[in-house]
Amino acid sequence: MDINTKGTLVEALGMEIIEIKEGRVVMTMPVDERTHQPLGYLHGGASVALAESAASIGAAALIDNETELCFGLEINANHIKSKRDGIVTATAEIEHRGRTTMVWTIKITDEDGALICLSRCTVAVVKKK
Repeated sequence: MDINTKGTLVEALGMEIIEIKEGRVVMTMPVDERTHQPLGYLHGGASVALAESAASIGAAALIDNETELCFGLEINANHIKSKRDGIVTATAEIEHRGRTTMVWTIKITDEDGALICLSRCTVAVVKKK
């Protein structure tokens, strides 16, 4: 699947798609001035943006893009550990694949595999008008 991230939040935050497989997406994001909160730590909103991006890209890979669209419907996140620099990796895996919704679990980890954020995202699948 060809994903164009040019001019999007994905590009602005330096996210990169590492892997797209059926029901699984892996993405990375730098922890730097683009993704910091004012005290110099990874912003929780940046983690949520990474999580929803991974889930949405995963959902888009599973739908008929000629006749359907997908949108994030709900997301939650537990921010487990702080991080000041380096790279975080999001691994999104599908938990439920229905006709009109999908549910994804996203684990964001650091370079050592430590859990930084645990998120769940519900994605709506709608017919194009």
